[in-house]
Amino acid sequence: MQNKKTSGLKDTIKTVVYAVLIALVVRTVGYEPFNIPSGSMIPTLLVGDYLFVSKYSYGYSRYSLPLGLPLIPGRVMFTEPERGDVAVFKLPSDNKTDYIKRIIGLPGDRIRVRRGILHINGRPVERRRIADFVETNEYGRVQPITRYEETLPGGRKHEILEMTDNGPLDNTDLYIVPEGHYFAMGDNRDNSQDSRVRTEVGFIPKQNLVGRAEVLFYSTNGAARWWQFWKWPVAMRFTRFFQGVT
Repeated sequence: MQNKKTSGLKDTIKTVVYAVLIALVVRTVGYEPFNIPSGSMIPTLLVGDYLFVSKYSYGYSRYSLPLGLPLIPGRVMFTEPERGDVAVFKLPSDNKTDYIKRIIGLPGDRIRVRRGILHINGRPVERRRIADFVETNEYGRVQPITRYEETLPGGRKHEILEMTDNGPLDNTDLYIVPEGHYFAMGDNRDNSQDSRVRTEVGFIPKQNLVGRAEVLFYSTNGAARWWQFWKWPVAMRFTRFFQGVT
């Protein structure tokens, strides 16, 4: 009887170990879940969104591995990001913090913002005003924010927010994206610390790319804590479940 109990315990431990190893492999080479803690990517991504990021989209670097273990030199199996991708990367200033922004500039591009309008390689990017984004602030007040549909070179479209065209990051110097680097911006243009802020973010080295945002699998407005199950139905944003990230 004792041997059977010991054997059963060993089998259980093996099963748990195998499950953990499989999960680590999937997270490293396949998909990793991330959540959105800030509003820098509104209206595309909201605070409380949970999404899957494909780790294989841009190949692999040390930052594909748990704890950023330095086991991969440079980047292997590399595939160039496309302009307009929503990408997760390690913040260049510390190589630890995960950021998620939209890839706007590719190597060699000349990027500038003038009066709120993005310019790429000397040409203004088309933006078309659409219905305002309506946000409820922390005091319960409804606040409309100007929303545009922006069309990047190549034809990819996405939505952005602009509270003003004269904010601190609405008139910038010229940025020339170095080889092997990328320029990223948040869709919430007046509330995003991104590549426009050289001292904090700046250009993104290709080694720092973690993966491409693919699909939302869960979203909550924060009205319920994890243990307040009776509030879950009100807090969940069901219409955002299993939506692709574009």
